Amino acid sequence: MPTIKTALKTLLALLLVAVLAAALGLWWLRHEFARLERDDGNYRALFETPVKPLLEATGATPCRDQFPHRRAWFGALHVHTAASYDATAFGVLATAEDAYRFGRGEPLQLRLQGDDADTTPPEARISTPLDFMAVTDHAEALGENRLCHQAGSEAYPTLVCRLYRGDLRLPLGDAAQPMVRLASTAIFGQDRSARICGDGAADCLREAELAWRDNQRVTEAFHDRGGDCAFTTFHAYEYSLAEQASNLHRNVIFRSATVPQAVASAKEARTPPMLWRWLQETCRDGSADCDALAIPHNSNWSSGRMWQPYRYGDLDAAERRAQAELRAALEPLAEIMQTKGDSECRNGIPSVLGGADELCDFEKLRPATEAIPDCGNDVGSGGMMLRGCVSRFSYLRHVLPEGQADAAELGINPFKLGIIAATDTHTATPAAALEADYQGSHGHDRDASHRLLDAVDVPGDIATGSPVRYNPGGIAGIYAEQNSREALFDAMRRRETFGTSGPRIRPRFFAGWELSEALCDDPDFLASAYRDGVPMGGDLPAASGATDGPVFAVSASRDPRPEGGLLQRIQIIKTWVDGDGGSHQRVFDVAGQADNGAGVDTATCRVHGPGAAQLCATWRDPAFDAGQSAVYYARVLQNPSCRWSQFDCIALPAEERPPSCADPALPKTIQERAWTSPIWYRGE
Repeated sequence: MPTIKTALKTLLALLLVAVLAAALGLWWLRHEFARLERDDGNYRALFETPVKPLLEATGATPCRDQFPHRRAWFGALHVHTAASYDATAFGVLATAEDAYRFGRGEPLQLRLQGDDADTTPPEARISTPLDFMAVTDHAEALGENRLCHQAGSEAYPTLVCRLYRGDLRLPLGDAAQPMVRLASTAIFGQDRSARICGDGAADCLREAELAWRDNQRVTEAFHDRGGDCAFTTFHAYEYSLAEQASNLHRNVIFRSATVPQAVASAKEARTPPMLWRWLQETCRDGSADCDALAIPHNSNWSSGRMWQPYRYGDLDAAERRAQAELRAALEPLAEIMQTKGDSECRNGIPSVLGGADELCDFEKLRPATEAIPDCGNDVGSGGMMLRGCVSRFSYLRHVLPEGQADAAELGINPFKLGIIAATDTHTATPAAALEADYQGSHGHDRDASHRLLDAVDVPGDIATGSPVRYNPGGIAGIYAEQNSREALFDAMRRRETFGTSGPRIRPRFFAGWELSEALCDDPDFLASAYRDGVPMGGDLPAASGATDGPVFAVSASRDPRPEGGLLQRIQIIKTWVDGDGGSHQRVFDVAGQADNGAGVDTATCRVHGPGAAQLCATWRDPAFDAGQSAVYYARVLQNPSCRWSQFDCIALPAEERPPSCADPALPKTIQERAWTSPIWYRGE
């Protein structure tokens, strides 16, 4: 029966070919996604990096305008452009030049890769230019991004680069394609691609240095050296470490143009202490003209890992002390809010005592109604995937007093954190934070249909997100004598900073044993407050025999721009850790009132009712205990207004509105706000 024998032989041959093809295919995939083993030599080489200005120094005219009692300057210290791999993955084409022009008040078209000649992209703009700004592109994959887009490079035809550019598309919907592009590079984590980077990662490191030089040139070109000091730029980048799918990102800000001529990414400095050591030794100790600080952000994604107190960790006493000292020297600030959510506080954490604060439900990526297990004193994982337990160490309010408790053991407070806010836009549009004109923050969400999606999932569980729960982000405020690099940086070091959720609210916060309770009526309010008290970011000295507690003075002025809302009230938040390690909070309304009659019609987004242009109050803590350390900060609230998603929803015909527009768990309104840096009191 030759026909049967032939058929069997053919079948066996086909099976053999299939097996060989599968084996070869598996080998090919392994080859294309081969990882470079981590090389500590690349980290050690960073310590030999020259620390100098890239360009020849040019003189600057002293600022004509000086403010002895310091004025509020507004800016953005967290901005991404197409040099960042995740921005390019979403099709963003805007450059650092575009970002700085936008910050100065020029419009920017949100053009994306793939737009044809007939596409008219939306245009973004801010109504008032910024005072200061830094472009903070990710150090991770700076080189890979450039190599994958250089048509003549050896990396260009690799599978990873083809996926990253979007030349190859997986059989998924359009909304998932940018996530696939992002995952094609992010999948390497702290490793690098052998196919893209070459031996020892030399190709990627070379291109990363070139990208950092480009950033420096542009930053210097836009820095105002004239007497107007109208626009101040900082050299900066983002260090983007993830651990167990938990966020440990920081923005590194340099004081001057004297900077290391290569940057440490999480692929070289694989832990935050490695980053701190490099910054301390090469910059702060290595050059009289170099200084730097690192600003953690999105602790809400950190599963408690951003700020787990040292007394709960497993380091020996000497290493705890060493890390705490480095941290205190290099991390005086933290972002309290940006486009990926609020990191002030969260309700529903059983290990936080003192009752719920309904205003802690503000801008949560995981819905405020979601019941999440408490991590307790441990850390969790999966925060960036919106999974795992929730930790009080992920939120600024609750970690501030933990730093005081650590200080009792270590002799230094590792979490003495001032407050700023940021946008974290990936479209080169810093501080484009108006709810009524939000056009997304990552590129493809320039279209309402994308930014109103309630979920984006990629098979394989490599990415997830809920774009409708993102927000326009916030803005950083700094109190300084002038708008110069030196004055602004020094103010950041002393923590005389604040953040807002977007509006240009101007809050003030002082405390002192000699402050007058009639300070709000003093025509020389600021002179008296600085003379007799300490400002936000400061330490309240010992009680000196006082028994009824210090006087706190707080004031706020509304955003004066036409889009600015009226103020509703000011609160002072007190937080402390008791002798048994319990974490406590109390919230006090000290000016204005919650039920002032103001509101918003969500069908039209028209606001109505009374409010204040200015508020001021003095206050004493009714439960002050001279022996109990505590932290105090102020929160200023505007009247309610529509959230950006509600503006988008009502602008669409009813039949075109996506499911998120009818989701009862998605807030229709918000209360814009400002947060001051804290004032610390150390118990006697």
